[in-house]
Amino acid sequence: MLHDIALYKFNIYIHIYKVAFCCSVLAGTSGRLLSRLQSVLNAAARLILSARKSDHTTLMLRELQWLRVPEQIQFRLCVLVYRCLHGTAPSYLADCLRRSADIDGRRRLRSPESNMLVIASMHRSTLGDRSFPVAASRAWNGLTASVRAATSLVSFSKELKTGSSPEEL
Repeated sequence: MLHDIALYKFNIYIHIYKVAFCCSVLAGTSGRLLSRLQSVLNAAARLILSARKSDHTTLMLRELQWLRVPEQIQFRLCVLVYRCLHGTAPSYLADCLRRSADIDGRRRLRSPESNMLVIASMHRSTLGDRSFPVAASRAWNGLTASVRAATSLVSFSKELKTGSSPEEL
């Protein structure tokens, strides 16, 4: 019986991990849908840690080392951008992003030194803002220069999780 409960909790943990892994596609989703997904993650955290419904979830999420849904979306977008800029992401994603240093008119500005991306202009603000090039560029440009300048993916991820406030993620 105890083995079945542990297996059940592990199975839930794996499914929640899959949701967190693919959440970058949720960029630009309405706050209502994000709050519903957050409530599912909170319920999963309570189940995994055998907590009561009245227990506060912030400490549980921290104990499980989970980010809140909006932070997780920004985290995944930023990791994808890092991989695109360093040649470890698929080329169809990397080709969507442009550094501001690559544009002829901006080479003399300070932005080439700061590793900023050009935010593509979109005709439809509702759908265009949710596209990968726009959402990823905004998330990347919102990071501090020290986080963007990380030398490895591991150090970037660690700095991104620990060194940034939720507003910067």
